[in-house]
Amino acid sequence: MAIGTAALTIILSIYNGFDSLVRDMMGNLEPDILITPSKGKVFVPEGECYDWIYAQESVASMCTVLQEQVFISYDGHQGVAIAKGMDAIAQEESPIRENIRDGKFEFSHGDIPEGVVGVGLAYKMGINPRFLAPIQLYYPSRTRKLSPSSPSSSIEYINIWPSGLFSINSEIDNSYILLDIDKMRELLEYSGEEVSAVEIRMKDGCEARELKRVMDGISERLGEDFTVSDRFRQNESLYKMMKYEKASIYLILIFVILIIGLNIHASLSMLIIEKREDISTLRAMGAGETLIRRVFVLEGWFISLLGLAIGLLMGLAFCLLQQRFGLISMPGNFVIQAYPVVLKASDLLITALSVAILGYLIAAFTERLSRS
Repeated sequence: MAIGTAALTIILSIYNGFDSLVRDMMGNLEPDILITPSKGKVFVPEGECYDWIYAQESVASMCTVLQEQVFISYDGHQGVAIAKGMDAIAQEESPIRENIRDGKFEFSHGDIPEGVVGVGLAYKMGINPRFLAPIQLYYPSRTRKLSPSSPSSSIEYINIWPSGLFSINSEIDNSYILLDIDKMRELLEYSGEEVSAVEIRMKDGCEARELKRVMDGISERLGEDFTVSDRFRQNESLYKMMKYEKASIYLILIFVILIIGLNIHASLSMLIIEKREDISTLRAMGAGETLIRRVFVLEGWFISLLGLAIGLLMGLAFCLLQQRFGLISMPGNFVIQAYPVVLKASDLLITALSVAILGYLIAAFTERLSRS
């Protein structure tokens, strides 16, 4: 029971560590709140709602982006990417600055337009910020009709030069290229202040209640024409999958503990058989069946509780040592050196309750089965 409880504590804590790591990495590209149009692709962010957002003390920044899937060409290589145009605020405060693997995080060098590319996309396309070749971005013209005789005349394109490579996770690294929003408007032939989304980042330490208050305020002011999403709704399938994976891990380990608990079942059954004469003596002294049954149930349960206590101490000790010293290193070239560990009081409570209830049920079942 101690080993099973320790394993449950450690594995859930390591999963929490990876979960926290994924959320932090996704947060480098995804904002806390995202405003998008319910219909169409673009809109102009104006009105009293955005003034209200600026006035909120919990809001750290608000920026605009223009995003679209485009065809790119670089030095003989072609592919498809997601081009994300970022305004000056997004460029200045983007957490991606901390994830640059090569080159610099900049979007212009004098009059030369530049962009930042995901390392996976750069590897596939052979993009190197040290080379002088530009990246060509293509998108079908919104203002010109397709000409069968000259299809290329119906396609708009721009050139940008790679300034740096960033790395967040494989999905983003293989898809995204970041550039200035004005160059993106030029490619998509927007002449005004059109954007595809407004990104809002909250201050560090912002509570979930405050985040919900701001989201509700935005939704109320913008109405049904806009969708207001938190990080969960922006990647609902990913976060749901992570929750299901954690639940699966928990159920598998509880099943392992149940199998381990069969040792208690066997030991308690043998104890009841060995103590039949003592049970008869207790009956002769006036002990009722309820008291005798309670003695064996409590003994079996106390064995489980002792294993639970030892297992929790072992699991907590290992997790704290892993956090402090990184005893077990991550294999290969990963973004972190050692397995991440995050202890959560809720997981410890669920583990303790599950093992305690399971231990009691095993003891009660064993006593009833032996009596029958």
